[in-house]
Amino acid sequence: MKKKIQVLGMGCPKCNKLYAAAEAAAKELGVDYEMEKINDINKITDMGVMMTPALAVNGVVKCSARIPSSEELKKFIAEAK
Repeated sequence: MKKKIQVLGMGCPKCNKLYAAAEAAAKELGVDYEMEKINDINKITDMGVMMTPALAVNGVVKCSARIPSSEELKKFIAEAK
């Protein structure tokens, strides 16, 4: 099953760093994935995120307001349903 990895943010350097880190983690895991950037503030707040950058996997927000470690990212992606 393809995992949908979403990075929520307005395109700041931290958001871009999170996008690159999440993509690298997915590649290291060897999972089938799709990356998406969400920069629409209404969509971001609709997902319950008040501080960016944030990461969602398969529509579930896993973290916000920080860039998780590589190990955390792998765990978020691997455990996503």
